[in-house]
Amino acid sequence: MPAALGAKLALARAVGALSRLRGGGATSAPGKVLMRLDPGAIGELGGRLERGSALISATNGKTTTATMAAAILQQAGVPLVHNQAGANMAGGIATTLLDAARPRGAIAGELGLFEVDELWLEQLVAQLHPRAIVLANLFRDQLDRFGELETIADSWERVLRGHAATLVLNADDPLIADLGRERDDVVYFGLDDDTMALGGMAHASDAKHCRRCGAPYVFDAVYLGHLGRYHCPSCGRRRPEPLVTARDVRLEGVRAARFRLHTPAGDADVELALPGLYNVYNALAAAALASALEIAPATIAAGLASTRAAFGRAETVALSLPAPGGSVALTRELRIMLIKNPAGANEVLRTLALEPGEHDLLGVLNDRIADGRDVSWIWDADFELLAGRVRRVTCSGSRAADLATRLKYAGIEPARIEVREDLAAALDGAAGAGADARSTLYALPTYTAMLALRELLVARGEASSAWS
Repeated sequence: MPAALGAKLALARAVGALSRLRGGGATSAPGKVLMRLDPGAIGELGGRLERGSALISATNGKTTTATMAAAILQQAGVPLVHNQAGANMAGGIATTLLDAARPRGAIAGELGLFEVDELWLEQLVAQLHPRAIVLANLFRDQLDRFGELETIADSWERVLRGHAATLVLNADDPLIADLGRERDDVVYFGLDDDTMALGGMAHASDAKHCRRCGAPYVFDAVYLGHLGRYHCPSCGRRRPEPLVTARDVRLEGVRAARFRLHTPAGDADVELALPGLYNVYNALAAAALASALEIAPATIAAGLASTRAAFGRAETVALSLPAPGGSVALTRELRIMLIKNPAGANEVLRTLALEPGEHDLLGVLNDRIADGRDVSWIWDADFELLAGRVRRVTCSGSRAADLATRLKYAGIEPARIEVREDLAAALDGAAGAGADARSTLYALPTYTAMLALRELLVARGEASSAWS
């Protein structure tokens, strides 16, 4: 290691140590310092990885997909450098590489596995020259930051042009599928089970038109949002045939999903300890990456079976409930299910609708930069799926009143809706007052709300830190 780089690494590490002493996660700050000191540091450190890097990007599910891929690769005995805390911009990835860097040009890992923010893909592809890129979906999300979906698709197309990476693409997403149509080095994945098809496309669905000729697609089956089997009646463009598929899918409420995985190397039965069709898609993306890396189907299935929820994504926490008199006597299950755009929210609601009985909910809606300032997307989420199924809902966050209004118009009785902007008070109220400790409390937070909820749970000793 050149002496100059070694000194820069030491200084950046000191920044990380100081951040941790102050109680922060230090997932991005050290990397930002390192990039300021040495703009080529990501490329330099990434170049030490014997097996190169794989990047994963999407609007929905990239943290879970990366978690699943990491479990598979670890099952296969591949030493990883992985941004597991979910810091997916350049600073976070630089920090991950910094933490793994060792003296004399060494690094503690063989393969880099990095989830990447949609808008940072171009910069990180240019620096890391990855051997594989997974692009899982494009749903309308944070329009004030990202712009329309076609804008991201166009930027990704420019990024991929001239790079020799193997592409792992979702055949069921028309915008994603188009990115690989002129290439040979593509592994497509998709669903192969029409029992999962919806009755029709949701009114808020995206990517309804052919990018080649502009004609509306005909969807022969719609699985999730705009994901499905489709063809253009005008120019003939249709869904590419996927090499990696999920068949015989069984969704088991908020706790599990099962399917038969098909790959070019063979089949395997997969049992996920994660709910919903959206997690079947996440598992397919991870399995397709592993298949492209020549990992056996049995190993893929074992890795997927070992995967547990990434923090805030169907994560379960035990809440302490005070008994009359002030002593802690009971615990109640809290299940945190991130919602941040119409497609993701609809799948969470669809999964909740599979659970019998009435539900207690804690909805937390924020409008910070990382959430998107425009929260009008809640009117495109089908909260009507839970009308008549909600026993009690507590609304919190900076836009709690907006969420309460949306739920009222979704058909939930106003007497069952309570607004408490303060998150701690909202959690106590939702978990306690008149609650049945045997029932689950479902938290539906947006991104920054999920982080705030986890910080609160960690401070109360009911959850472990995401950074540990």
